[in-house]
Amino acid sequence: MSALFKPAAIIFDLDGTLLDTEPLYSIATQSVMDPFAKTFTMDFKRTIIGRQATVSAQMTIDYYNLPLTPTEFLRRRQLVLSELFPDAEPIPGAEPYLRSLEPIKGLTIGIATSSSRHLMEVKLSKKNWQSLFQVIVCGDEIAQSKPSPDIFLACARQLGVDPCLCLVFEDSPSGLIAARAAGMKVVCINSPYLNQDDRLLADRVIDSYDALIHHESAETPFELELPG
Repeated sequence: MSALFKPAAIIFDLDGTLLDTEPLYSIATQSVMDPFAKTFTMDFKRTIIGRQATVSAQMTIDYYNLPLTPTEFLRRRQLVLSELFPDAEPIPGAEPYLRSLEPIKGLTIGIATSSSRHLMEVKLSKKNWQSLFQVIVCGDEIAQSKPSPDIFLACARQLGVDPCLCLVFEDSPSGLIAARAAGMKVVCINSPYLNQDDRLLADRVIDSYDALIHHESAETPFELELPG
């Protein structure tokens, strides 16, 4: 049985949820691994997606036995990413959905991204989105990265909203786990980086934001039918 959930705040992940940056991360990571004749696979990517950069870098180094430190790995990767990120395309329907939330009184909106503050700003440098968000919390500003709930709890705290009244949009296994651990409702943006078990972590799975903008039920763009 489902019921309408009316959140006081909506918190978005950034990579893969608002911006289609995940293919860019794959390109940049493979460029770092090419000199060592290693292949960055989708199966491994699923284990690191959504995690803080230093954490995912160390996991990658360990898994592929790369003769690099996390700092060097990230430095090499960032050389490629800095060129690619400014032109990252929005996830289909993301901007219209964000705009549909803008006039709703009493609703606060935030971002909780594992990206550093610097990379977040690079990614949004050509987007006129930042004014839409009351709070942006980045991965280099919290103690523990996703799947720890820290970043979502910090975002809710800064928004001044109880976690149980927050709705999260996520696309990664670690992000879904983190949102659930924070006591928040979570909508999963379907992606090829998820296994079926990952999707079960969400209260609802959607293929695109169009499902929320063009609805034929009692829903509004922010009052969603979720399991009761």
